[in-house]
Amino acid sequence: MNLSFETMKRNFFLLLSLSAILMLTAACNGQQQPVQKGALEVIKARTSIRSFTGEKLTEEQINTLLDAAMAAPTAVNVQPWRFIVITDDAVKSGLYQGEQHKHMVETAGAVIVVCGETTRMVRPHGAAGDAELVATPNKYWFEDCSAATENLLLAATALDLGAVWLSCYPSERIVDRIRAYLGIPEGVTPLAIVPVGYPAEQPEPKDKWKPENIHYDRW
Repeated sequence: MNLSFETMKRNFFLLLSLSAILMLTAACNGQQQPVQKGALEVIKARTSIRSFTGEKLTEEQINTLLDAAMAAPTAVNVQPWRFIVITDDAVKSGLYQGEQHKHMVETAGAVIVVCGETTRMVRPHGAAGDAELVATPNKYWFEDCSAATENLLLAATALDLGAVWLSCYPSERIVDRIRAYLGIPEGVTPLAIVPVGYPAEQPEPKDKWKPENIHYDRW
C-alpha cells in the first residue's frame, strides 16, 4: 500500500500526540515513568557507598543483582562463582567484630559474599565416560569472580542502590575467618564481601580519567 506524504505526516503526528496523551495520563494518575540509564552513565556514576539506611532489599532486587553478576565473562564458560546472600541481621552482625567494616554490613539491606570454586571435578583426558572424576585447578576463578563482582556493583548503581567491595581474598586471615563463619567448604574461596542497600550518603564519583596512564602500540 502506497501512502502519500501528507497521510504519512498526519499518522506521525497522530502517534506523537497519542504518546503525549499516554504520558500525561500516567503523570496525572501518579504513575512515575521509569528512568532508563545508559551503560556508560552507570559506569561513571558508580562509587563506593559505605553507609546505608538499613531498609531491606526485596527478593526481586537481589535476584536482579545476582543475574547481572552471573552475566559476567568467564573463561571456558566454567562459571566458578558462588554467592552467599545474607539478610539475617544476626548473621550480618557476626561477619565483623570490632572492625571498621562492621557498620557497613549491619546497615546494608543485604550482604552478598562472592565466592569462587578454585577446583573443578573433571574426567581425565581421554578417559571413558564412567571414569572417576579428578579435581583440576580452576586457574581463572579469580578473574571470573572479580568480573562478576564488578557487574554486581554496576547493577546496584543501575537500581539506584549503593554497594561497596570489601576485600576478602587474598588475605588468609580474612579468608579463613569468613570460611569458618559461613561454613564455606574447601575448594571454594570467598573473594569479596559486598554490602548493598539504600544509600545513607551521596558521595560524588571520582574522576579517574588520566591520559598519562595510556600507552599506544608500545610502552
